[in-house]
Amino acid sequence: MKNKELIKPKLLHQCMELIDARLKVSQQSILDIQESLNSETKSSAGDKHETGRAMLQLEREKAGQQLAELERTKAVLSKIDPNSSPKIIGLGSVVFTDKGNYFIAISLGELNIEDMAFYAISAATPIGQLLMGKQVGDNFVFRGTQFNIIGVL
Repeated sequence: MKNKELIKPKLLHQCMELIDARLKVSQQSILDIQESLNSETKSSAGDKHETGRAMLQLEREKAGQQLAELERTKAVLSKIDPNSSPKIIGLGSVVFTDKGNYFIAISLGELNIEDMAFYAISAATPIGQLLMGKQVGDNFVFRGTQFNIIGVL
């Protein structure tokens, strides 16, 4: 594990890039829906027109909720100091166990840094809750399997 001190900044950067990409897609979706709403013209079939507008407005509302959730997620990431390395596991910790590696940040699934797999998880996930407050040498049981914490960044 060369350049151990670079793992957390790289994981954080990768998470930010993924969230930024999702934000762009969500923002574009909202613009596309708005454009469709604006170009929707009144036709002789009035009911069909109103149904189409209502469906587009529902889509816009859903896209707006997704955008708000992504912005909240990005706010969580912005609270993480990539240069801190407390001994007690909390938000922003990189945790090495004998069964896998975790980045306590947001739920994004598997990330790879320096040929190592890390699972980006939220502190609110079941395994995230088990990890919070623990330190090197502690262990915990998740779904019948015992995990030993062997490193924390």
